[in-house]
Amino acid sequence: MGKTIPRCLEQLDLRKSFVGLATGAGALYLLYKAIRASIKCQPPLCSNSPICIARLAEASTCTMDDINLVAEMLDDKDNSVKIQALSTLKAFSGIRKFRLKIQEHCIKVLELISTIWDLELHVAGLRLLNNLPLPDYVHPQLRRVMPALMEIIQSDCILVQAVRLLSYLAQKNDLLYDILNCQVRPNFLNLFQSSQPGSLLLEVLVFAEHLSEGRNATHYRAVKWHYNEQSLHEALFGDESKLADRLLSLVIHPEEEVQIQACKVIVSLQCPQDLGSRPSSCRPSHSYFKTGE
Repeated sequence: MGKTIPRCLEQLDLRKSFVGLATGAGALYLLYKAIRASIKCQPPLCSNSPICIARLAEASTCTMDDINLVAEMLDDKDNSVKIQALSTLKAFSGIRKFRLKIQEHCIKVLELISTIWDLELHVAGLRLLNNLPLPDYVHPQLRRVMPALMEIIQSDCILVQAVRLLSYLAQKNDLLYDILNCQVRPNFLNLFQSSQPGSLLLEVLVFAEHLSEGRNATHYRAVKWHYNEQSLHEALFGDESKLADRLLSLVIHPEEEVQIQACKVIVSLQCPQDLGSRPSSCRPSHSYFKTGE
């Protein structure tokens, strides 16, 4: 113990020791663990410590070429290698200087999660995407994978990460219609059942709020949009939607955060953005929540 960072640099070459050997899931996992540990490591350090290796990774040893090398593993035939590559890129994304480089591989990540039905791969890919600001040039690819993302949130293993990504995308004006017109199952509103985990309900309600605010925006309502009968729009905001009933049941949910978010969605449904200067016309009273009117 007690060796300094320069001394470690003389004895170790992280790129050769780890990334250069990244020929499978095991090596990628080591790199992932090292990068993730770098945030918390503190001196003194020693050359044979994983913490020291992690510190070196954050300091200067890892390069943009290393990012590309890890990204190449996304094309590996073994799904476990793909998963470790995604997790490693997620760890790298916590280092500011690598974020722009990692963004270049977003399209590949979107392709993976939309074409391979693997729960662990979905989780790893979605965690990476949720940790990055997605550039505008990936929007065309996002439109193509939107049905797959919608299918993921309706699967037996509902992924909060997928809901969170869709919630983020719903705030993009040029993607809002694509999301609202996605086809959903007849039982889509089961996501709003009070029996769902609180963490999932919170994300679903935030998603609904963003969709409601987006469709109520003046520029969106200026266009006459057409939705298919089984679209997300019809499930949430159509004449036959039962969303209001689900929201009212969540106002008395045991978790306060869920209660508050349900109320926010109710307000957004009643108050288009261009009425913001006339709050008295759309602000619900306490009796609204009591009577369900």
